[in-house]
Amino acid sequence: MPSTVSEISQIYHQPLPDLLFEAQRVHRAHHDPRAVQLCTLSNIKTGLCPENCGYCSQSVHHKSGLAAQELSSLDAVMAEAQAAKAAGSTRFCMGAAWREIKDGPQFERVLEMVRSVSALGMEVCCTLGMLKPHQAERLKQAGLTAYNHNLDTGPGYYPQVVTTRAYQDRLETIRAVSAAGISVCCGGILGMGESLTDRFELLEALGSLDPIPESIPINCLVPVAGTPLADSAPVEPLDLVRMIATTRILLPVAMVRLSAGRLQMSEELQALCFLAGANSIFTGPKLLTTPNPEHSHDLKMLEKLGMQPKMTQ
Repeated sequence: MPSTVSEISQIYHQPLPDLLFEAQRVHRAHHDPRAVQLCTLSNIKTGLCPENCGYCSQSVHHKSGLAAQELSSLDAVMAEAQAAKAAGSTRFCMGAAWREIKDGPQFERVLEMVRSVSALGMEVCCTLGMLKPHQAERLKQAGLTAYNHNLDTGPGYYPQVVTTRAYQDRLETIRAVSAAGISVCCGGILGMGESLTDRFELLEALGSLDPIPESIPINCLVPVAGTPLADSAPVEPLDLVRMIATTRILLPVAMVRLSAGRLQMSEELQALCFLAGANSIFTGPKLLTTPNPEHSHDLKMLEKLGMQPKMTQ
């Protein structure tokens, strides 16, 4: 696959009809073009995170007004997972606002959540911050399908967004996840003031991971008052479409997930993103702390497009 920034730039800057045609050709070779996987993301622990990620309402460094909440109970998480499954989600993701997961009672509770959600027959994903190899092994044994740890942006721009940890810290957690045999969910965020080159460097970094991520969330920043990126300009719609199409061409087998920011997107833009190779969405009232379209709205949108939720394999 093309791996340099200049090669990625050439793909991205093709005339849009050519770019979408190539993305569709690749997409159809590896995926059902009418199927979209529905995922649900549950916030199992809110706020007081010691990291200073510029986009995040959950950082202790920012005055977003978010009320902190302790780790959810197993019963509360299972009620959410069962409701998500009933609404058509086949993947249930649990996110906790930690810099890193620490061994102890809270980790044991998360392991029990993973075992219980896995028993429902759903794919199970967690995003719990940085992991050590032995913790990744325990999550794997509990039945974890995937671990989300986004690179956020290219390595050159990353220090403009986060200074409490290094890009290398992200890569080490991803390596630990891969070594444990858990599939990697890893993507980025558009609209944080980064350049096109920074976006291409993100794709270059994703393409250099071994193995390649099974899942690539493409997020559009949802600006939150009280965070350093609160006044960021929205992502240009066709820039998002081009980014999705380029990701699909570079990483043909991955699930490309149209993630945060969908509430600000028209159905027409989302349809273009599906044509560009996106084949998964997060559905439900919230994505961690930001609003998100409801299940019923998403099902109606897919019906209009002649598409349907992807069933488990």
